Amino acid sequence: MFLAIVVPVAVEALNLASRAGVIGTRRAEAARVADRVLNESIVTTNWNAGFLNGTIIERGYEYQWTLKTDFWPTDPNMRLLTAEVRFTASGRNQTVQMNTLVEMPNYGSLSGL
Repeated sequence: MFLAIVVPVAVEALNLASRAGVIGTRRAEAARVADRVLNESIVTTNWNAGFLNGTIIERGYEYQWTLKTDFWPTDPNMRLLTAEVRFTASGRNQTVQMNTLVEMPNYGSLSGL
C-alpha cells in the first residue's frame, strides 16, 4: 500500500524535474541567442533601422527573435535596445528578454577627416 502511494509521487517529481531541466537549458540557449542578436546589431549598427526580427535554429530548436529600439529617458543620445527571444519548451511558450544601452552615432564628427 505504501509503495502504491510513493511510486506515483516519485515518478511525477522526476518528470517535473526533467521538464524544469529542459526549460532551463532552452532558456540558457535563448539567452545566448539574445546576446548574439544584440552584439551583432551593435557591431553592424543595424539597430538604428528600427524594428528587426528573425529566426535562429540552435541544436535543432527554433528561436524567434525581435529587436526593438526605444528612447532612453535620461539621455537623448542613448537608445535602449531590447532583444526578445521566443521559443516553445515542454508544450509552453517561453520568452527571454535582454537589454542594453547604445549611444547614437555622431556622424558629424567624421566630417573633418
